[in-house]
Amino acid sequence: MVASVWRITGEVNRALAKARYPLLLSLRRGQASVSYAQSLLGAPETRLTTLSNGLRIASEESNQATCTVGLWIGCGSRYESEKNNGAGFFLEHMAFKGTKKHPQSALEQAVESMGAHLSAYTSREHTAYYMKTLAKDLPKAVELLAEVVQSSSLSEADIEQQRSVVLRELEEVQGSLQDVCLDLLHATAFQGTPLSHSVLGPSANARTLTRNDLVEYINSHYKAPRMVLATAGGVNHDELVALAKQHFSGVSFEYEGDAVPVLSPCRFTGSEIRMRDDAIPLAHVAIAVEGAGAASPDIVPLMVANSIIGSYDITFGGGKHLSSRLARLAAELNLCHSFQAFHSSYSDTGLLGIYFVTDKHKIEDMMHWAQNAWMNLCTTVTESDVARAKNALKASLVGQLNGTTPVCDDIGRHILNYGRRIPLAEWDARIEAVTPRIVRDVCSKYIYDKCPAVSAVGPVEQLPDYNRMRSAMYWLRF
Repeated sequence: MVASVWRITGEVNRALAKARYPLLLSLRRGQASVSYAQSLLGAPETRLTTLSNGLRIASEESNQATCTVGLWIGCGSRYESEKNNGAGFFLEHMAFKGTKKHPQSALEQAVESMGAHLSAYTSREHTAYYMKTLAKDLPKAVELLAEVVQSSSLSEADIEQQRSVVLRELEEVQGSLQDVCLDLLHATAFQGTPLSHSVLGPSANARTLTRNDLVEYINSHYKAPRMVLATAGGVNHDELVALAKQHFSGVSFEYEGDAVPVLSPCRFTGSEIRMRDDAIPLAHVAIAVEGAGAASPDIVPLMVANSIIGSYDITFGGGKHLSSRLARLAAELNLCHSFQAFHSSYSDTGLLGIYFVTDKHKIEDMMHWAQNAWMNLCTTVTESDVARAKNALKASLVGQLNGTTPVCDDIGRHILNYGRRIPLAEWDARIEAVTPRIVRDVCSKYIYDKCPAVSAVGPVEQLPDYNRMRSAMYWLRF
């Protein structure tokens, strides 16, 4: 009797689970009934519609009970001047302090009554306001987002209150040495250009920005052709288009005096910046060369190259059995506490580099082996290296789209960068087409005998002279 009850209960549970997660439950023990290729081709389609004012609506429907909806805008610290650097970040803080229709308390109550999560972020080229909520509450979510972006109250009292909050965040960021190091890397690599600006801006600007500065920033950049209303989850595209027409059709697409802001080219400068502080226990160092822009065909081979270098943390198991050669060396020779290869891509340029945290007596050794890893990419990368890196990259691309919010963010950024959502099947095909010869050729184009940009924070006395680091960017081969 007990056994039959357990059998019935197990069958019911499996039926319920299969109804909720049909793909997950189709994986039999030891064998998948859906292959990796089939799962890529079976991914939901991203639909795209453009309103008469130029605003784009993109959605991916996956029949979930929840959804994420957001507005992605093509503006960030790169569009700021030295005078108003930090305005975008300041606006991010002001966004949820009330609108002309909803004061702050009413706005917070409206969001909490739906059980939703409202958030925002600003980067160097993008700004996003998004909300995760139940699919049935999509109309209310779109209405609130439209108010936040178009009708923020920007009262003088709120601005003064948020000024102290922003200054406090600036102090906190100074404690994140990784953020400090990478901001310094941008400052020296793109010196004299807008890409050198940090997202948060200097504290002097946070103290002096006025309401007029914020209003001018909105009027200059919050234009319909630079906006994408993106959604993922349990959404209907036609319903979303109707909601966008209702709430966003009034967004302007015209600029005062036809003064359309044009991105100035950001030149890369091989250089270094050192911020020595022997009181800091570990050295934080980043070295980078100019990388490819987001739409460049070289972006995928460079992603594979970074996957070959990989990442490492002292807490990793594996030691000398790690797949990345640089990670094996780091573990065996105790070169560093952690390192990671990165590629920050922007619309027309990028930064391809390695960031590491190490003891003050190991800086020179770690820099040597990091640059040696780059030279290996340009000269001796093998079939097995590329095959492993391609598998790791594919897994990373699929794994990071776990949930409606990462998918929504992916949609918004893709529409702004490429004008369309690149499907996973296309990414997979482009990764699969990469060969060792392509990796060597592309890495030689971007890395070999190029002037690097270097930033270092902490006890960095042992960091080699810049000329020595520059001379390690090529090999004398006969």
